[in-house]
Amino acid sequence: MSAFGGGFGTSNKFGAGTMPSAPTFGFGGFGANTSSGLTLQNPTVATTSFGGGSFGTSSTGAFGGATTTSSFPTFNTGTGTFGLASNTGTGTFGLASNTGTGAFGAGAFGTGTTGFGTGGSMFQAAGAQQAAAPDQLAAIATALSLPLIYGDERDTLLAKWNQLQAFWGTGKGYYASNAQPVSFTPDNVFCRFKAIGYSKIPKGSNDEGLCMLLINKKDSELIPMQQQLVDGLYKLLGSKPSLSVCVNGVKPLPDNRCEVVIYVLERAPTGASRPVPAMDLFSFLHAAKAQLLGMGIDTVIPKVAPSKEQLTEYLKTPPAGMEPLIWQQAKLDNPNPEAFIPVPMIGFSELFKRLKFQEQETKLHQGRLDMIAHDISELQLNHSTTQAKVHQYKRKLLELGHKLLKVMIGQEVARKQGYAIQADEEQLRVQLEAIQNELNAPTQFKGRLSELMSQIRMQNHSTGMRWEDKYSIDATLLQELKQHLQKQHDGISHLIGIIKNDFEDMSIVQQGLQETQGYRR
Repeated sequence: MSAFGGGFGTSNKFGAGTMPSAPTFGFGGFGANTSSGLTLQNPTVATTSFGGGSFGTSSTGAFGGATTTSSFPTFNTGTGTFGLASNTGTGTFGLASNTGTGAFGAGAFGTGTTGFGTGGSMFQAAGAQQAAAPDQLAAIATALSLPLIYGDERDTLLAKWNQLQAFWGTGKGYYASNAQPVSFTPDNVFCRFKAIGYSKIPKGSNDEGLCMLLINKKDSELIPMQQQLVDGLYKLLGSKPSLSVCVNGVKPLPDNRCEVVIYVLERAPTGASRPVPAMDLFSFLHAAKAQLLGMGIDTVIPKVAPSKEQLTEYLKTPPAGMEPLIWQQAKLDNPNPEAFIPVPMIGFSELFKRLKFQEQETKLHQGRLDMIAHDISELQLNHSTTQAKVHQYKRKLLELGHKLLKVMIGQEVARKQGYAIQADEEQLRVQLEAIQNELNAPTQFKGRLSELMSQIRMQNHSTGMRWEDKYSIDATLLQELKQHLQKQHDGISHLIGIIKNDFEDMSIVQQGLQETQGYRR
């Protein structure tokens, strides 16, 4: 992941510069308890890098704020940001700024020697590498075209071998017996395994105070230990009651790593709170990189969007090993220049890295879609249950309304019993009779209903008449129906015969009973 505010999926950084080694802090707002404020000792200069596995450094301050390399300034507890005074009134978080911007200002991303990197930013790194190494390019060209080692046809074979290594982007090329071989890296202009992709431009402001920590742990392992991480950062910040560390989110990354986004809230004595600017928080954490490495945090990146000038500078110079025509075409093919930026993919390692990040994002999206689908299923179930309850309550309400109407009718009848018909009741009777007469009128609703009934009967009759022409029965099925009906007919005939025989027997029994009664008399 690059250091472009969260990563473009490449190993290119916006720079990697020199930065004084971690100084000794002692200030009232953010470090050790002192009465005079922040005093930083005179540190030595050390070269580090930011983004790949360590912390970005600068000889003049992090990401834009210009500071000196011999010694840090001393602050008094005045009116500077984060409770500390600065030289210009805009210095932030314990590191003064002589540029008047304090963070991510004119000195960042390739303007001078400030920023993440070593002597500049990624915006100028590519062009500087190409312009500063003409001898290396000449040596590579000699190794590919005319090596002079043996002085015979073996040099031609060696040139072809060097060409193959240069195209592949690996190995060493020998071109002279008295010169060191050149190393072929994926950044060389002859490497064939390179392409240009597009990444989303990060969005965020310095005032939001968000910083991203890359930790060598799985998110499942870090989440139970999240409070320990917060406590460790709180102690690193000086355990000040006015400060609180907050975790904005945890996101899994490939290779058993995770990304934690944090911000620090500063509470004023009046009770108001505000997030510490992202660049100030990054500057402080960058100075304490040794302690962070001990906590398993190998990279700190401020989530701050670059300015238009910085993007213009980045797009103006092609990255190392990328041809200017290809870079220019990539800028023209950008589907959305306002949202995406071209980034180089050099070598299979970068392609594989982007593939892993893409798979991780796809996995996260699929997990989110599964959660949404589960929520939708639950909502649909709840909706069906609610609809059933609504229908049930409507039915109960209708039943209760009928019961209430009956009670009101009985009460009204009992109350009006013995009284003469009143004027409003007589008026209501007249209205009801008028409605009844209107319904019974031949030309009104009753006549229309009779006409509709006649049309329905005619339509049914015509449909029945057309049934024989519309439907037909298969001959085999018709034969089976005849056989079945014949069997039914035979069964009924046999049953009728049995009943007739029983009647005859009953008649005989009845006659015998009558004769027996006559003899008794």
